Amino acid sequence: MSGESLIRVSGLTREYRMGAETVHALRGVDMEIRRNEYLAIMGPSGSGKSTLMNLIGCLDSPTCGEYWLNGVEVSQMQDDELARVRNREIGFVFQTFNLLPRASALHNVELPLIYAGMSGRERRQHAARALERVGLADRMAHKPNELSGGQRQRVAIARALVNDPSILLADEPTGNLDSSTSAEIMAVFEELYRQGQTVVMVTHEADIASHARRVVTLLDGVVNSDTVREAA
Repeated sequence: MSGESLIRVSGLTREYRMGAETVHALRGVDMEIRRNEYLAIMGPSGSGKSTLMNLIGCLDSPTCGEYWLNGVEVSQMQDDELARVRNREIGFVFQTFNLLPRASALHNVELPLIYAGMSGRERRQHAARALERVGLADRMAHKPNELSGGQRQRVAIARALVNDPSILLADEPTGNLDSSTSAEIMAVFEELYRQGQTVVMVTHEADIASHARRVVTLLDGVVNSDTVREAA
C-alpha cells in the first residue's frame, strides 16, 4: 500500500565449503521488496532460491553483501540477534506443516506466543483471531489428524501470522497438497495479500508462482529475470 521498501539486498553472496571445493550458491544478488508486495522466487534446483530464502528469513548470514530489513541491517548480526529479528519480523510456512499432533489447532497457533512470554488469555485471543483470518474459526479445537491437508496448512499459516510479522515467507507451501487443495491455499495467500500482508513465496512450480504479482527467477546464483504482472 505505502510501497515503502521492506527488504533490500545488495551484492548478496553465499559460499559454502564442501571438502576442498567452494560452492557459490549466490553470486551477487541485488533486489528490493516493497511493503505489501506478493512476490514469488523461482528457479531450478541449484539456482540459489533456497539459499536466498534462508538469508531473507534470517536463518543464515551472507558471505558478503548487505541485507536490510525494515530499515535495519541484519547481514552483520550474530545468531542471537538474528533469532530475535526472525521471531519478530518473519512468519514461516513450510510444505511440511510442522504441527504438534496431540495439540489442538488453537494451541498449535499459540506456540510462538508462548515463546514470546505472552499471557494465556492474550495468547488465545491472538491465536483465535489468526485462525479466523484463514477461515478456521470452527476448527479451533480440532487436532491435526481431524483436519484435511488444506486445513492443516491453514493452521500453519495462522501460526505464521500470529506474531503480526512484517513478512510471510512460504517455502513450497503447496508441495504436499493436491491441485484442488493447492488452489484453496493460494486463495488464502491472495486474501492475506489483499489485507496488506507482504508475502514472499519460494516455489519451483510456475502455476503456483503465477498467483504472485511479481516473479523473480534465479539461475546459477544470480537474478535471471524480474517480472511484474498486472493484478487480476
